[in-house]
Amino acid sequence: DIFPINYTVDHGTLVFRTGVGTKLTAVLGENPVAVEADGVDPDTGMAWSVVVKGSAELLASTEDLLDSFSLRLFPWHSGPKDNFVRITPTSVTGRRFRVTQPAEWWTAQANAPRSSPE
Repeated sequence: DIFPINYTVDHGTLVFRTGVGTKLTAVLGENPVAVEADGVDPDTGMAWSVVVKGSAELLASTEDLLDSFSLRLFPWHSGPKDNFVRITPTSVTGRRFRVTQPAEWWTAQANAPRSSPE
C-alpha cells in the first residue's frame, strides 16, 4: 500500500510517526517497505526522486523512544501519532532530471526522435 508520511533522517535511517491503523499494521509485518521522496527546485527546474527500500520496526525501547522526541518530528495531520517507526535502508536509489516545459509536452518536438544523452 502507498501512504503519505512525513519523516526525518536519523543516523542513516528514516523515522516517521503514525497512529494505530492500516499503516502501522503494514509496517509491523515482515515484508520490506519502500519510501519515495520527490522534489523540484523551482529556480533551476531540476527535479529529483529518491526511493529507499528496507525494513521497518516499531521503536519500543525506552531509550529509542526518548531519543525519538529529540528528532522534532511533527505530524502534518491531526490525531494521535504515538508510534515511532524506523526504516533501516537496504537500498537507496535516485535520479535527477530537468523538468520538461509544458509547451513541449504535446508538440511535434516532443515526439521527435532524439539521440541518447550518453
